[in-house]
Amino acid sequence: MFDPREKVALFIDGANLYATAKSLGFDIDYKRLLKEFQGKGYLLRAYYYTALVEDQEYSSIRPLIDWLDYNGYKVVTKPVKEFIDASGRRKIKGSMDIELAVDAMEMAEHVDHLVLFSGDGDFRSLVEAVQRRGRKVSVVSTLQTQPPMIADDLRRQADHFIDLNALANKIGRDPSERQQRQAEREREEEYDDL
Repeated sequence: MFDPREKVALFIDGANLYATAKSLGFDIDYKRLLKEFQGKGYLLRAYYYTALVEDQEYSSIRPLIDWLDYNGYKVVTKPVKEFIDASGRRKIKGSMDIELAVDAMEMAEHVDHLVLFSGDGDFRSLVEAVQRRGRKVSVVSTLQTQPPMIADDLRRQADHFIDLNALANKIGRDPSERQQRQAEREREEEYDDL
């Protein structure tokens, strides 16, 4: 499915990938993910898209965004929009689909193979448009959940479908790593209290 001579670009729908990995019961190790795809061809670019809540003092995603930005990813963010729905409930909206689609279309002339980490059916027409430019498109999501995290028409449109579950042992974070980091944080907090 990958040719080592290919120029490859990754397009990661952050919220979608997070939800998919969580539904499969593992965390993504983004350093390992980058390494995995660097071994498949010439990795030209790795984009990560996410919306951020700007007015929060601390956002749990901020450390990840900062790490990605300094470690080989092109991070694309925008603030979420808040609104009140028809029933008076406060809602937030933060779709990055347009930004991802525009970047993918611009990058299509420079790469041989695009890898989309999303199961969102809205990307089917993007995949088709990139294919019309003579590029291969692989889509990474999963069929292993109930319901599947990938839209059937997106999976059918892609040249290749890669089930995220099949990549878990290659790009998943070691669960003991999380426990170790949590223990280190607790020790630091105890030390700070002294």
